[in-house]
Amino acid sequence: MSLIPLLETCQARTEKTLRHWLPTANVNPALLHAAMRYSSLDGGKRIRPLLAYLTGQMLGIAPSVLDGPACALELIHVYSLIHDDLPAMDNDALRRGKPTCHIRFDEATAILAGDALQSLAFYILAHDPDMVDDPALRLKMVETLALASGSRGMAGGQAMDLAAEGLEQSMNLAELENMHIHKTGALIRASVKLGALSQPGVEPTQLEKLDHFAKCMGLAFQIRDDILDVEGDTVTLGKPQGSDEARHKTTYPALLGMTEAKQRADELHQKAVDSLSYWGKAAQPLRDIARYIIHRQS
Repeated sequence: MSLIPLLETCQARTEKTLRHWLPTANVNPALLHAAMRYSSLDGGKRIRPLLAYLTGQMLGIAPSVLDGPACALELIHVYSLIHDDLPAMDNDALRRGKPTCHIRFDEATAILAGDALQSLAFYILAHDPDMVDDPALRLKMVETLALASGSRGMAGGQAMDLAAEGLEQSMNLAELENMHIHKTGALIRASVKLGALSQPGVEPTQLEKLDHFAKCMGLAFQIRDDILDVEGDTVTLGKPQGSDEARHKTTYPALLGMTEAKQRADELHQKAVDSLSYWGKAAQPLRDIARYIIHRQS
């Protein structure tokens, strides 16, 4: 199966699973549940679920076993977007081509929607009957997602980003990459790992190779985001173009120049692909998504 049909299949599975787990908008508290569904459904590329599905597929895992982890990853991602868009953070009014959660509803509801989506993600990992049976593997998934979401992962990276906005001097390359290893990369690494942990008996060597793939692609993903903030347009991106420059953020193009930033993304992509040689042809879908990530237009 080529990447686009595969992408569409995984997006459809993720959407169906989200609809299954998200409370309906007519269940009290109705406004909160409406906000959760508004932000989670009918939008987004679902890159993190896709990485979990494709990793699992490479290891011979049935898609139904991966639905729960994929859904949990997307819920964590959506919660982070809701909170990042708030006036106290990035103060964005557009996300996925529609008004952000706090604009469509209100700030308090947006905060609560993010909180509720985060807790629902862990509930799914604990309760989904179709996931891997081994309690130790489920616990490892909870640990992985918790670390990726918290102060040593995504939340910590956002804190670094906010702190850097108030500095007169730009971050250097090491500081910039450290921030994005946390802010963007941690959840991408967790996506690949949750897919792999759905296979009982997965070997430590395999986990190491997959983590190296995901670490490189997490940084390449962020570089591409930074490039699109310069070269993209608001309609295609589904969020405001040029927002990084408007907030005087340190980005890869600003720090390295556009040509070198693109070269850095290509280098990281190659390192990621090299780490998949262990699996031969079985890893082709992961190679395809890696190529998609560094060439995407939104």
